[in-house]
Amino acid sequence: MIRVVLVDDQPLIRSGIRALLDAEDDIEVVAEGADGREGVALAAAHLPDIVLMDVQMPEMDGIEATRRIANDDRLAGVHVVMLTNYGLDEYVFNALRAGASGFVVKDTEPADLLQALRVTMRGDALLSPAVTRRLISEFVARPADVLAGADLSRLTNREREVVALVAHGLSNDEIAERMVLSPMTAKTHVSRAMTKLGARDRAQLVVFAYQCGLVAARTA
Repeated sequence: MIRVVLVDDQPLIRSGIRALLDAEDDIEVVAEGADGREGVALAAAHLPDIVLMDVQMPEMDGIEATRRIANDDRLAGVHVVMLTNYGLDEYVFNALRAGASGFVVKDTEPADLLQALRVTMRGDALLSPAVTRRLISEFVARPADVLAGADLSRLTNREREVVALVAHGLSNDEIAERMVLSPMTAKTHVSRAMTKLGARDRAQLVVFAYQCGLVAARTA
């Protein structure tokens, strides 16, 4: 069961998303909030698997709320997926830097939203299917210090190869097929790389790969 806290300042949006999620056998909405401050409190109170967080809200916006959740060791198991009205904007870049595991646009297909939550739970993807890889390239090409202290030399050659494939958007199953490994072995390599580099999730692992030159950002 995927336990979700839903945070959006528009009651109609919350109602629609909750109806969609509650109709699924493997997803449960455990609480709702109307601003970022409530979102942080509800995350601490319920320890959900995912906080589905709107970006722009009164009192405290979704970016600051995400930053507080990501920086709280007690909430290390909580993943934040951002909701935004636009597919590519400054809010998205700032949300990823704040520690969001990914984001979905509000006009995405219902099936894509459900899939985004499920792949976030698997730790197997960075962004929803509605988002192009151009976003990743633009994000990581910008100055950032998300993993400035990480050391590439800590990784084995195999782990470096795995991290590069993660940065190219491959899932664990796709990595396993590419490298002729079992899916479990691929997942283990990803997990070890994240641990060695101090990455909270695959989003930070991707940022590290680009910033350290392990892969090159695309310009198109």
